[in-house]
Amino acid sequence: MQIPLLLYCLILAAHLNGAVSSSPPESVNIGVVLSFGSIIGKVSKIAIQAAVADVNSDPSVLPQTKLLATVHDTNFSGFLGIVEVLRLMESKTVAVIGPQSSVTAHVLSFIANELQVPLLSFSATDPTLNSLQFPFFVMTSQSDLYQMAAIADIVEHYGWREVIAIYGDDDHGRNGIAALGDQLAAKRCKISFKAPLSPKATREEITDVLVQVALTESRILVLHVPDYWGPTVFTVARYLGMMNAGYVWIATKYAYDTVWILARALDAFFAQGGNVSFSKDSRLAELGGGDLRLDAMSMLDGGKQLLESILNVDMLGVTGRVKFEPPEKDTLIRPAYEVINVIGTGHQRIGYWSNHSGLSVDPPETLYSKPVNRSSSNQHLGPVFWPGKTTQKPRGWVFPNNGRHLAIGVPNRVSYREFIAQVPGTDMFSGYCIDVFTAAVNLLPYAVPYKLIPFGDGVDNPSLTELVRLMAAGVYDGIVGDVAIITNRTKMADFTQPYIESGLVVVAPVMTRNSNEWAFMRPFTPAMWVVTGVFFLIVGAVIWILEHRLNDDFRGPPRRQVITIIWFSFSTLFFAHKENTVSTLGRIVLIIWLFVVLIINSSYTASLTSILTVQQLSSPIKGIETLRTSNDPIGYQQGSFARDYLVDELGFHESRMVPLKGPEDCERALKAGLHKGGVAAVVDEQSYLELFLSTRCDFSIVGQEFTKNGWGFAFPRDSPLAVDLSTAILKLSENGDLQRIHDKWLMSSACSSQTTTFQVDRLQLSSFWGLFLICGLACLIALLLYFLNIARQFSRHQQADMSHSSSSSSAALSLSSASARLQTFFSFVDEKEENVASRSRRRSLERASNRSEREAGNGETQDSKAGRQVEFSTNKDIGIENGV
Repeated sequence: MQIPLLLYCLILAAHLNGAVSSSPPESVNIGVVLSFGSIIGKVSKIAIQAAVADVNSDPSVLPQTKLLATVHDTNFSGFLGIVEVLRLMESKTVAVIGPQSSVTAHVLSFIANELQVPLLSFSATDPTLNSLQFPFFVMTSQSDLYQMAAIADIVEHYGWREVIAIYGDDDHGRNGIAALGDQLAAKRCKISFKAPLSPKATREEITDVLVQVALTESRILVLHVPDYWGPTVFTVARYLGMMNAGYVWIATKYAYDTVWILARALDAFFAQGGNVSFSKDSRLAELGGGDLRLDAMSMLDGGKQLLESILNVDMLGVTGRVKFEPPEKDTLIRPAYEVINVIGTGHQRIGYWSNHSGLSVDPPETLYSKPVNRSSSNQHLGPVFWPGKTTQKPRGWVFPNNGRHLAIGVPNRVSYREFIAQVPGTDMFSGYCIDVFTAAVNLLPYAVPYKLIPFGDGVDNPSLTELVRLMAAGVYDGIVGDVAIITNRTKMADFTQPYIESGLVVVAPVMTRNSNEWAFMRPFTPAMWVVTGVFFLIVGAVIWILEHRLNDDFRGPPRRQVITIIWFSFSTLFFAHKENTVSTLGRIVLIIWLFVVLIINSSYTASLTSILTVQQLSSPIKGIETLRTSNDPIGYQQGSFARDYLVDELGFHESRMVPLKGPEDCERALKAGLHKGGVAAVVDEQSYLELFLSTRCDFSIVGQEFTKNGWGFAFPRDSPLAVDLSTAILKLSENGDLQRIHDKWLMSSACSSQTTTFQVDRLQLSSFWGLFLICGLACLIALLLYFLNIARQFSRHQQADMSHSSSSSSAALSLSSASARLQTFFSFVDEKEENVASRSRRRSLERASNRSEREAGNGETQDSKAGRQVEFSTNKDIGIENGV
């Protein structure tokens, strides 16, 4: 019993703070403002009366104080609610529970602010009440802002895009629906129709409003009205057939911990030494007594302290943890709701919504400890029984049952009528686009009532951008035709999946280019021929340098060596070179070069084969870039977006643009050419030009497609038909019907059988520069290593010559000059390495022989000296012996 607990807390507040003296007051006044005619009012009134009797008869609760609870009936009237609260304030009321209505709460909040008496409401949930303007209004339930966020999540979860809002036309209803609109907009959804009900709506008025709702497209209905209107609204809806299959009703509803919040707040208030006392409001006293007796109302002195205690409450209530969000503390933390599926007279819970985790089948309390995950894949609800006793999710919209057909705008073309054309003398249309639209509509799971309305005067092709603009303005409900999906059009409308690709291309006159006696030169560009020939000579020269000192095939008289270089170079083209390579560097360079030759030879053969066997078409215009660099006139189809694109996006001068009505005009302008007042080329969408070229073989598409566009059916923003028809078009593509429709209307005929191609691209140097770079680097590195080795050998050779001819001063002087050294170096390079090695060995042998002779000569001299010394010694000895 929440109501008795609330009364008990108010009794404590009155008992402990009702007087300045230590003795408790004889009585304390609390006020309750309800609407007795409502369900909540009836229940609350009975509970309050029972609680007052129980408290006053219980000696353990306020034994010396009598509780006086004054309950007033507002009778669903905001004015009476204001009057009743004013009456309560005359009797020194310490707190007021109520009101039920957000409308009344707006006004009463001003009174609560002035007298500093807390106003606690468990049913007034207007989001605008949670503001700094009303500090003494305490919303003890969640704001409608969160309830509307929950509804928006449900709408997004089921893939609906539009809802209808049925609400009471008062502050509570309007502000709640405004919050719903904001929440839906954040999810790219919207309120398509608002159906307000007057605060005192009768059954007839409710019927009239629901009839208007039934005539709209959306079938997702959000009901945000007071509780006492709910039964009447649903009864009328059932009578109108709005509770059948296809409809979805989402109704707002509340449970609260108001009593517990106030009880905890009063405990804290009393514990802090708070007391209840009243004083006169000076501003009211200045007004005088009068019949209104405004001076009888008093200000609660401890009102701010009591309000602070309420906002600091932190407890575990029926709906979970109850605490106000810091720092403003104007809303409860962890807002959460149960999502209930009402089935007949019963109901079942299908899940929960919380600001932490969104939609979930698990209670929010179990998810608060987990990281926030609001991704669409993590949103879940249980199975739902929808109106009509079906488990299949309603698609959320239907065509309005008002007898009106969709007005579909169709461009009244005067050219390329294979795509779309009005049947003469009738209001019917035929063509490729019409067949695709009809086939797609037939795949929809519902009927689409529509009427095709021609757009255009039948003399000139109409502007499709203007047609899209008119649809966005509400003149048409959709567009069927050859409407290209381009940027400025997508800003005004939604398009279906493209059903044909059609970017801008260039068409120009072409001439047949037959093979001639010089056809063999055409595979390569002049630059390619020159570079290839130069590389043949370079590689031959490099191989000659690397082989000259080692290989007899690359030696001989100068004339013979030049011929060898040329012969060897070009014979590699056919892999017919007879000269062998013996050096390691020469073999590496030759292998790389033969690989390059293989690639070049294969590419040349393939290109020449194509040139000789396939009929070639040539044109001086190579594509849009050629037109960009000239000042020649350019033709475009009248009414096409090609003109605006060329002028605004690519910067072509407007004076160059020549409008052409149809294919006959295009043909005449292209044949006339620049000298007879014609055009150099025509720029148009590929679909048109492919049809144009199917019977005109003197022209061809040149260059590449320079925009990527497609044709689609256009509908107003957020139209569900755009999504459903896109799915149908994809099905047509998958089952092959789309291609069959294309072949029926757009199959090429005359020129399609010719095996022609537009001027096979010649092989450019840029396609082979990587190969030439690798070959060139190989030659350079090989030459570098070769000359480093030659320089090292020459240095050794020179040192040997210097030591060999050191006895001759003239030779030393000769070798000291730079010119002589250079001449010697070239002679050394030109000399065969075998001879240099032989001469080096011979000199080594000579040096070894000379060294041996010197060593032998030195040995003989030493022996002679030793003999003479021995002989002298012997003679000396003999002389001594002889007495000499």
